[in-house]
Amino acid sequence: MAGAAAEQRRLASVVESWQGRPVLVIGDAMLDEWRFAESDRLCREAPAPVLTLRRRISAAGGAANTAVNVAALGGRAVLVAPVGADVAGDELHDCLDRAGVWDRTVNQHGRHTPVKRRMLAGSQILLREDSGDPDDALDPDGVQRLLTALDCATEELRAAAGGEAPTLVVCDYGLGALPAPVRAWLVANRERYATVALDAHDLADWRGLAPTVVTPSFAEATRLLARAARAARTGGGAELHLDHPDNDPADGPSELSVGAAPGDRTSRVHVPTTGAAARADRTGPTGEPTPGEDRVSMTGDGLSVTATGVTVNAEVGEGVDRAVLAESRLAELHAHTGADVVAVTLDTEGAVVGGADGERRRSHSTPVPASHAVGAGDAYLAAMTLALAADAPLSTAAQLAQLTATITVSDTGTCVCRREDLLTALEEPPAVDAGHPVLVGADELAAIVNEHRGAGRSVVFTNGCFDVLHPGHVRYLEQARTLGDLLVVAVNSDGSVRRLKGPDRPVNPVEDRATLLGALSCVDHVVVFEEDSPAELIKAVRPDVYVKGGDYPPEMVPEAPLVRRLGGQVRTLGYVPDRSTSRIIERIRSHEPQRETDPSLSRKPS
Repeated sequence: MAGAAAEQRRLASVVESWQGRPVLVIGDAMLDEWRFAESDRLCREAPAPVLTLRRRISAAGGAANTAVNVAALGGRAVLVAPVGADVAGDELHDCLDRAGVWDRTVNQHGRHTPVKRRMLAGSQILLREDSGDPDDALDPDGVQRLLTALDCATEELRAAAGGEAPTLVVCDYGLGALPAPVRAWLVANRERYATVALDAHDLADWRGLAPTVVTPSFAEATRLLARAARAARTGGGAELHLDHPDNDPADGPSELSVGAAPGDRTSRVHVPTTGAAARADRTGPTGEPTPGEDRVSMTGDGLSVTATGVTVNAEVGEGVDRAVLAESRLAELHAHTGADVVAVTLDTEGAVVGGADGERRRSHSTPVPASHAVGAGDAYLAAMTLALAADAPLSTAAQLAQLTATITVSDTGTCVCRREDLLTALEEPPAVDAGHPVLVGADELAAIVNEHRGAGRSVVFTNGCFDVLHPGHVRYLEQARTLGDLLVVAVNSDGSVRRLKGPDRPVNPVEDRATLLGALSCVDHVVVFEEDSPAELIKAVRPDVYVKGGDYPPEMVPEAPLVRRLGGQVRTLGYVPDRSTSRIIERIRSHEPQRETDPSLSRKPS
């Protein structure tokens, strides 16, 4: 387990490196209010519970919570945002002060601070009341004061960092804090910021910003692609906002390819563009997701996903999920946003992250009650931004961001991750050192993998007979281990080997083969399977990366369609045939001395 410990130390060094890094957050700031009540009876007037208020908590929300998370994780956070001159605004200022955020918000008289009030009984949210009018635009004086604050805060951060260019985080939730003049200023001044992160309900508003990273939800990414397809269909070019009359007879439904299924079947996005659906789409989000956006779900037939009036019809068969669809469109999201990194967040299903160079990373999360996940996206954004600003590799940034979000969802309330909590999680011994043996049964493997995923680790899976373990196997397994944080090796049982290799195999019984594999430092867990195919184990493990040895393309791996439907990647590692197990056995049986001097090693498990 030395490899896992070294990986944790490397991640911790990245967290240490972003200490004090200057980050300017601008966008829609709000106040989150939590009211915890008890109820033991219904009222006489209606079938509704009678609530007795026990305690009330206020927390920074939206862009303000992103700034709080940046500060809590060790960055130097400055918040620029319009805030109402009201009681909620005063509470928000207090929240920022307590968190150590440099408060450079601008009071806007006559404009209310957005508030989300949640009433809970136990851990169940009974209702939420939102206040703050997204249509209440900033007046020209308010816009100018916001631009002045933005310019001054940028220089303030640069001076405090000894001339280092600050990082910029834009949080645009459609509440009116970022009108067109502010967006134009940020685009024009992009070179003043080293790293730029964008989290926006409507990504089309930010064309030209060229952010380092964007973090759309699945619904937000889907809507951007749908608008892009309609713009292309109508000759709109770069303009992604289509403004058709409600009853335009030429404005019919459009389709958008969402991803290629196995066998080259193509999925579609059906975008209704008439009536109420067209009006909702044209208006766009206003602070909260438009109806249906925050309830993206797979339909009962397992073939489509719906959100914000857009239906993504996968038509690819059983097991297709949002991760597969998101990964299939990462290249287009890069093109439409101009971002180096695109992280499509999938709620309780984790995230799909892709770099402009084609690198992919799939992370997973642990399902929690909705009341535990409020603001988890802000924590994810803060950690992702800090890691990229510290020049961490994409895989590291994705892992730290997912781990940060996972840490925050342990209890009800607005999510904040402290630097100490993140470092503590990284200092904890790997789960395999906490009572889990290397050799495990199929029944316990899924639970062990879930523990690792809860700690933000990715899982690599491979399988084979491994009859006569040789240096080629070791090199292959060492390379496989570098593709993730945990390596699980499934080894064929004796009966399975006989069916695959013939009656004179295996040479070594499965107990010996599994013991030797488990002794390798690069292998975290070994499991034996009786079937000829590891398909059932793959379904249980849902590997992030599935690895096979061979000089054939990943598309020819029999398990590839299943792995991809489960959201994983397939990788093949080449081998040198003369170092195969079969050649070694033939040489032993013929007493032939080894003649080859080529130092290259086979990487094929057999």
